[in-house]
Amino acid sequence: QVQLVESGGGMVQAGGSLRLSCAASGRTFSTYAMGWFRQAPGKGRVFVAAITWSGGNIYYADAVKGRFTISRDNAKNTVYLQMNSLKPEDTAVYYCGAGNKQNMYDSWGQGTQVTVSS
Repeated sequence: QVQLVESGGGMVQAGGSLRLSCAASGRTFSTYAMGWFRQAPGKGRVFVAAITWSGGNIYYADAVKGRFTISRDNAKNTVYLQMNSLKPEDTAVYYCGAGNKQNMYDSWGQGTQVTVSS
């Protein structure tokens, strides 16, 4: 199992920026990719971005392309999500997940709240 801890959430005005961090520990050798997901009020959890540990392959949801940047620091077992040009619709609880090669995410952090005011 992988333990994940998110940090960096908060409240910002529209157009502002935040950087989220996700620190991984435990059985990190079993992790193929790290992903960011979010859950807005009254909605389900949806994919935001992902990055593979070894190859650094990156994937983004259409809603955040050009605004969000995912990155990794393998030595620190940490993944980041730089969020720029934030919009009110980005308001959600953001979760970090650890995925395997079968694209199954079975380890999750506690989540961090991101609130964007208009």
